[in-house]
Amino acid sequence: MKKWFFRYYDSFSFIGLVFAILFFSASVTPSLLPRNFLFQGLLSGLALAAGYGVGVGFLKLYQFLELPKPSAALERTSKIVTSVVVAVVFVFYLKQMTFWQNSIRELMEMPPLESAHPYATAIIALLSACCLIGVVRLLGWMCGCVSGQLNRFLPRRVATTLGVTFIGLLAIFVANGVIARGLMSAADSFFSKADALIDEGVAQPEIAIASGSPDSSIEWDSIGRRGKNFIVEGPQESDLTRFWGRECQQPVRVYVGLRSRSTLEERAKLALKELIRVDGFKRSTLIVATPTGTGWLDPAAVDSIEYLLGGDTAIVSMQYSYLPSWLTIIVDPTRSIVASQVLFDEIYDYWITLPRDDRPKLYLFGLSLGAFGSEVSADLYKIFDNPIQGAVWSGPPFPSTQWQELTRERNGDSPAWLPRFRNSSMVRFTSQKNTLESGEPWGGMRNVYVQHASDPMVFFSPDLAFQKPAWLDGQRGPDVSPHLKWYPVITFLQIAFDLPMATSVPNGYGHNYSPSSYIDAWIAVTNSEDIPAESVERLKKKLFIPPF
Repeated sequence: MKKWFFRYYDSFSFIGLVFAILFFSASVTPSLLPRNFLFQGLLSGLALAAGYGVGVGFLKLYQFLELPKPSAALERTSKIVTSVVVAVVFVFYLKQMTFWQNSIRELMEMPPLESAHPYATAIIALLSACCLIGVVRLLGWMCGCVSGQLNRFLPRRVATTLGVTFIGLLAIFVANGVIARGLMSAADSFFSKADALIDEGVAQPEIAIASGSPDSSIEWDSIGRRGKNFIVEGPQESDLTRFWGRECQQPVRVYVGLRSRSTLEERAKLALKELIRVDGFKRSTLIVATPTGTGWLDPAAVDSIEYLLGGDTAIVSMQYSYLPSWLTIIVDPTRSIVASQVLFDEIYDYWITLPRDDRPKLYLFGLSLGAFGSEVSADLYKIFDNPIQGAVWSGPPFPSTQWQELTRERNGDSPAWLPRFRNSSMVRFTSQKNTLESGEPWGGMRNVYVQHASDPMVFFSPDLAFQKPAWLDGQRGPDVSPHLKWYPVITFLQIAFDLPMATSVPNGYGHNYSPSSYIDAWIAVTNSEDIPAESVERLKKKLFIPPF
C-alpha cells in the first residue's frame, strides 16, 4: 500500500502540483459572500484540479515546442526553491482564511467566526481534487486504450485523434444525457413536490376577491405553494387602516398557478378574467408582477407598495416554473421572458381599451429571474402610444439584456455596481442607500433597478474567467470585502459557487432585498414623494427584517 501511494504520488507532475497549490491558495481569498468550510472545500478542490490541469497543460506545451530542458542541477534547485515558496504561500493563505471570511461577514452584519476551519477545508479540497483528477485520468486511459486498438490498422496520429474524439463525445453524452438529466430529473421531482406543499397556517381564503376562494375562477389546489403564500399572507384592510389611521382598502392579489391551466396563453387569459372579476382595473395602481423561478413574490416588495398606497392596488402574477432562479437560468432562462410577455400582453391589451382618465396606472415588477423576464415584457414600440408608468426591478440576473446595456452605456463617472444612465430621467439605480434623488427631473416613465454590489446573481459572468470585472475597478460597493481580488479562473469559480448561496445572507445583502429599498423605489416610481417622511420611516421600521 505504501509503495502504491508513493508510486501514485510520483505520477503527478511537479509543475502541475505547483499550479494546483497556487490555485487553491487563491480560492480561499474572499468572494462576494461568506461560505462554510464544506462549500469552501468543494470550491477549493475544483480549483486544485483546475490548477493542476493548467500546470500540466503548460508543461505539455513546453515539451511540444521542444524547448531545451534545464540541466539536472538547475531543475533540482528550482524544485527546492519553488517548493519552499509554494509552501509558504499555502500556509499564509490558510492562516488568513478566518480573517478573510470575517471581512465579508462584518460588512453584512453577521457574527464573526472563531475559525474558518482551514485544515478541514484543505482535506475536503484534496479529496475532491483527487476524485476529479482521477476521473480525468480514467478518461485519458480510455483514450489510450481506444487509440491503441485503432492504431493496429490506422496511422498513429489518426488513431489518437479518433480515440480522443470518441471518448470525448462519449463523456459529453454521459455527462449531459445521463448525469445532468438525472440530476435535473431529481431536482424537478423535488421542487415539484415542494411546490405542491402547503405551509402551516395557509388555508383557502374565504374572502370573495381572493384568488382560489370559493368565488374565484382559479382553483385553490392548482395554485403552487408560493402563490398560496402570496395570496394569504399579505397585509389585510385592517392592518392598513390601523397603520394609516384612516379607512383603507383590501389589496387585490391575483395569482395563477402552473397547474391552473395547461398553456401559458390559457393561464394569462385566466389571470385577466380573475382581475376583471375582482375589479382590479378599478384600483388606482395595477402591477404586473413576474415571480422568481419558484413562483415566489418577495413580500418586502409587494407588501411595501400596498402599505404605501393604502391598499388601493391590484397585483397580478402568473407562475411559470417551480425551480430556483439560479437553476432555471441554467435550464431554460427563456421561461421567464415568454411568460412575462404573454401575461403583460394580455393585461395591456385590455388596459388600453379603458378610458385614459378612468384606468389604473400600470407598472411592472420583478425580482431575480422575474426581473430578467419583466424588463423586456413591455416592448417600447408596442407601448409607445399608450406607455406604462414605470417599473421596479430588483436583483436582475447577469443575462438580463436591458440591464447589461444600461450598465455598459452608463455615465463614465459612475461605478458598474451603481450606474447612472444619461440624465436619469427614465431609469435609475439604487442599493442599500437611497440614490434615487438625483436632482434631475423624472420623465413620463419611471424605472428603478435595485441591486446590491454583493449579489452574485447580478454580477456573475463567464468573462470573470479571463477578464477583471468593472465592478472591482475604482471604488467598490459598501458590502464587498476590500480584500477581494480578481484572479483568472479562480474568481469565476468563486462567484459561480456564490450563486446557490445568494440568499443565505441577511436582508439588505447578496440576493436578499430589504423593505427599505423597495419603499424608496416604489415612492420614486409611483411619484409618491408627498407621503410624509415620518410615515415613510415608520413604515420602514414596521417592515424591517432584522439580520440573523
